[in-house]
Amino acid sequence: MSRSTASADVFAAIADPTRRAILDRLRHGEQPVKQLAEPFAMSLPAISQHLQVLCEVGLVQMRKAGRQRLYRLNPEPLKQISDWIAHYEEFWQEKLDALGNYLEENS
Repeated sequence: MSRSTASADVFAAIADPTRRAILDRLRHGEQPVKQLAEPFAMSLPAISQHLQVLCEVGLVQMRKAGRQRLYRLNPEPLKQISDWIAHYEEFWQEKLDALGNYLEENS
């Protein structure tokens, strides 16, 4: 998968509110799917599908411990999103600075 395709996939993966909530839960450490699924009103297979999407884009890593599958957060792909947003933060900061200067000059 090319880097731009992977980036697009990360954006698509976090577009879903359930997947964002799963990522938030994984910030607190490695968890089995059953524990991850507790607060959601959906089946374990549905949660597993969300986890599969997150694993495919590299946001989540899975390891087996006996019969259990444990999931953990891999925040590195989120850096791509942070870098992309940073360009817009700079843009808006410049616009707000210009507005502040205009208001000071015309007050």
